[in-house]
Amino acid sequence: MTARRTVETTADSAPDTADSTPNSATTDAATPAKVGYGALLRTPGAWTFLAPAFIARMPYAMLSMGILLLVKDTHGSYGTAGTVTAIAAVAQALLGPQTGRLADRYGQAAVLVPTVVVHAASVGLLIALALGHAPAWSLFLAAVPAGASVPQIGAMVRARWIATIGAEGASASASAKVSTAFAFESVTDEFTFVIGPILAANIATSVNPATALVVEAALTFVGGLVFAAQRRTAPARITPEPGVRRASALSSPGVRLLAGVILGVGAVFGGMQVSVNAFADSVGQHDAAGTVYGIFAGGSMVAGVLYGVIAWRRAVQQRMVVSYALLVAGCSTLWAMPNLVTLSIAALVCGLAIAPTLISGYTLVETLVEDGAKTEAFTWLTGAIGLGLAVGSMVAGRLIDAHGPSAGFLVPLVGAGLGVIALVSLRHLLVAPGGAGRVVASSADLGGAAQLVGAAKG
Repeated sequence: MTARRTVETTADSAPDTADSTPNSATTDAATPAKVGYGALLRTPGAWTFLAPAFIARMPYAMLSMGILLLVKDTHGSYGTAGTVTAIAAVAQALLGPQTGRLADRYGQAAVLVPTVVVHAASVGLLIALALGHAPAWSLFLAAVPAGASVPQIGAMVRARWIATIGAEGASASASAKVSTAFAFESVTDEFTFVIGPILAANIATSVNPATALVVEAALTFVGGLVFAAQRRTAPARITPEPGVRRASALSSPGVRLLAGVILGVGAVFGGMQVSVNAFADSVGQHDAAGTVYGIFAGGSMVAGVLYGVIAWRRAVQQRMVVSYALLVAGCSTLWAMPNLVTLSIAALVCGLAIAPTLISGYTLVETLVEDGAKTEAFTWLTGAIGLGLAVGSMVAGRLIDAHGPSAGFLVPLVGAGLGVIALVSLRHLLVAPGGAGRVVASSADLGGAAQLVGAAKG
């Protein structure tokens, strides 16, 4: 049984449009199309949600750095600070998708408004406990709601792109525009992950660590409320059939596979962050760590930009396997790099494979779930990145303490290696409902433009 796709008579609904025949949509989608970023950003209504979303998602990468710096400053222990940070990340990864599920059912605004209020209050409590030198266990408890209430803006923006572009009608151009939109979102994610920690660190050093978290909470609160107010571009809410309980996005084997595979990418992020810093310290050039990691993230941003403007002919499943294999190849050299110059080159190669892998994953996951579970599905992937980052950071730190900085680079290799093994061996799970024809159509992404119209219309 499936959910009844109904456009609610509220401002949260996307405008209704005339449908196109599935056959013509599939034929158009099978022909590669190319849509530039200029055409994407001229999509009617796009900037009404992109601008506030950028403000609201910037703190996503500030929270962990802010917590780390504050707890280290007040309690004097990297161990305690790292544990509090990891607890917040795990809570976000495990509980965040539930807010995505609620957003699919009740609308983004209905979920986002209370979420940002809870987040601001939770971060405020964490700051008060840290400044009051409260016991470590109380910080652990406070970290749970602080992490769990991080608004899933990235997933909500991707869902809005589908609804907004789908309202234009089923065509190869619309399908290609969604692929470009996902590439744009990947670049935006990379940018926030680079700028967010730097912003938090600069505020912490120039003012104090508590202020960095205050700014994080304020940006989340203000940006989240303004984003929630843009109801015209929000996806339609889905009303389930009477007596039918809608299954979670995670009930799809393909979604579970993608979440596990993306977990490996998160481990690459976490292992790189810790290991690059440790390696730079070991050669007496601590200030160079930011440059090396910036090259890694910059490579991903460049690859994401290029990915979005290419008219791909290969199925997205094939593209993900290739990009993930390239990621493993890049990670396999990190541990052997003798200096920062060679490490920077190896990090660049790894970065070039990151964005194509993530874009392919987000593209695939949308085809594997019903219209009423798309935001939740996106959120599981985002949460997997955060969980992998937390676990990767902790494991790399322990390896570095025991065996030196080069040992930490084994974490990206193992994480990516396990991910590609799972992807290759279980890739048959990534075929969307409807069979092989959907795989062909996905060369223009998202399994055909007819699916886009369904997503927009509910």
